[in-house]
Amino acid sequence: MTEHQTLDPNRIPAHVAIIMDGNGRWAQSHGMERTAGHVEGVSTVRRITEEASELGVKYLTLYTFSTENWNRPQEEVDALMHLIVTAIERETPDLIKNNVRLGAIGELSRMPAEAAARLERCMADTAHCTGLKLILALSYSSRWEIVEAVRSLARQATEGSLAPDDIDENILSQAMSTAGIPDPDLLIRTGGDTRISNFLLYQIAYTELIFNQTFWPEYSREDFRNNIAEFQRRQRRFGLTGEQILDS
Repeated sequence: MTEHQTLDPNRIPAHVAIIMDGNGRWAQSHGMERTAGHVEGVSTVRRITEEASELGVKYLTLYTFSTENWNRPQEEVDALMHLIVTAIERETPDLIKNNVRLGAIGELSRMPAEAAARLERCMADTAHCTGLKLILALSYSSRWEIVEAVRSLARQATEGSLAPDDIDENILSQAMSTAGIPDPDLLIRTGGDTRISNFLLYQIAYTELIFNQTFWPEYSREDFRNNIAEFQRRQRRFGLTGEQILDS
């Protein structure tokens, strides 16, 4: 059992990103089909979204389906797509009740047309909400995102509306699918692996990273609070020295 953590309400990360890993392995460890793990993982999404909202997190980005996931067995891909949109529709009333706005980033054009339309309806239904913004990375790949941003800037340069020498970090950031969203303060990965897996590579340059052994279906509110507490114990220097941070 994890120890209860007291958190500093003034140092809650504004943006938390999570790689929700371990659904399939959790299911297999319990003698079930991999898809059962994805179903169980939806319950974890609900409780972590609620906890993040209660703590005052402003943005929660969940790595829901990567472009590489399209290469999984078709049966699992179909089940995942159905589960994702069905779960979103089921949770939408609670999102509205909790003032949570739903958003999505990624190559959504690759999604089945019906699934994409259902997702768009849910985002429209929560568009008036002003609390936590829940961002689903769907059919998402950071390298894809960077390539798309570069193509957009190249087109503007070719058309003459943007001078190549004027391109800076801010202009590149605004060309990303995460434009208008602050970079993550904290990235959490569950499931025991210690890699980024093509997720928000540009945006996490100075993000604090925490890796958990816990499979996503078993990741609890207390686990999340413990990770926030670990974040609060760290000194974020952004290239400066510790003394400079203390003196500022």
